[in-house]
Amino acid sequence: MEKPSKIAPAKGKLGVLLPGMGAVSTTFMAGVELVRKGKSQPVGSLTQMGTLRLGKRTDARSPLIKNFVPLAELKDLTFGGWDIFKDNAYQSAANAGVLNPQDLEKVKSFLSTIKPMKAAFDHDFVKLIDGPNIKKGKNKYELALQIKEDIANFRKTSRASRLVTCWCGSTESFVKPEDVHSTPEKFIEAMKSNHPMIAPSMLYAWASVTSGVPFANGAPNLTVDIPAIQKLAHDNNVAICGKDFKTGQTLMKTILAPGFKARMLGLEGWFSTNILGNRDGEVLEDPGSFKTKEVSKLSVLEYILQPQLYPQLYGTMCHKVRINYYPPRGDNKEGWDNIDIFGWLGYPMQIKVDFLCRDSILAAPIVLDLVLFLDLAQRAGMRGIQEWLSFYFKSPMTAPGLYPEHDLFIQSMKLKNTLRWMKGEDLITHLGQEYYD
Repeated sequence: MEKPSKIAPAKGKLGVLLPGMGAVSTTFMAGVELVRKGKSQPVGSLTQMGTLRLGKRTDARSPLIKNFVPLAELKDLTFGGWDIFKDNAYQSAANAGVLNPQDLEKVKSFLSTIKPMKAAFDHDFVKLIDGPNIKKGKNKYELALQIKEDIANFRKTSRASRLVTCWCGSTESFVKPEDVHSTPEKFIEAMKSNHPMIAPSMLYAWASVTSGVPFANGAPNLTVDIPAIQKLAHDNNVAICGKDFKTGQTLMKTILAPGFKARMLGLEGWFSTNILGNRDGEVLEDPGSFKTKEVSKLSVLEYILQPQLYPQLYGTMCHKVRINYYPPRGDNKEGWDNIDIFGWLGYPMQIKVDFLCRDSILAAPIVLDLVLFLDLAQRAGMRGIQEWLSFYFKSPMTAPGLYPEHDLFIQSMKLKNTLRWMKGEDLITHLGQEYYD
């Protein structure tokens, strides 16, 4: 891809469309408004608090990212979305129980104005929840056209000059790529024939991409990770990225596993279990939805540790993942890990990690960063898969035949070097020899 010759300025409003207005979406929207009001800080957001180094270490040039690249400002964000429940964003946030009543009260009037559009929903893909706020149509193609109409109406009523869609809905049942996903033409025919392998999230992706709207996939669903949508993204000059927000337990794996590999420490086994009680936990009680999530979470260690290159260290490792729905825990999930490693002469050691995290608190700044970075990529003319945003995902999308980078530190370097590249700055290699010549 050629380096952008010019990045269009972030003029006007940026409309943020959110399929799924549950815990993550409402925590994100409430947080943005609290920050805009000066009532809180955007902790966890690289776009708002992160810096990047330019030039040599001795140059002392480390601007805030938001001052280095032309990102949309928080004051220009406006929100809309879809959900199977009719609750407005305030009611949904109160039900989710992520934010305390004092914080919610500060943004009640704002959140109460955000009401969900009817959602495209298929019970075959999310079996354990249901709701009344659902679109009707004779086939999936008709539903997708209704979503396109929603996008056009939101663009008009919100007076947004640009839009971004970020999937924050449920994990769907496991789907493998099939022939119906191979080309845009076959995909349309499959929607018209109500093919069982066309998931609701794919309808939102198709509607967004064909409307010229960038799309981020925050769930482990296939969604945009199929040739048909990728071809449409390329043809329509639309940026896409995914999949599955990297929040709690997998975030820890992408921090710890690179350290083991860097020091050539062996791994005999890694057992992970999760306890959570939010809607995501309820959905994942279904074996089909759990399979989708499991595949996403299991792939991380294989790619980071590369057992094919280091068979003595990682060739026989045992990696297991369990997810347990436990309603009393709510959104404050617990990720527990038992890690069996070995060192010099094969002597065994153990590491225990007990991460009592807040799932939506970790996900909300990811949504913000993805929205702002996708909008930036779109204005820079960067179309198709945005691999530089792998930093935010459990199962990063890549070009066909290319393995994904899961190492958080490689992903961070890739992201920041992409921003330097976009602005014509030297890439940072950390070689450092120039200081000793």
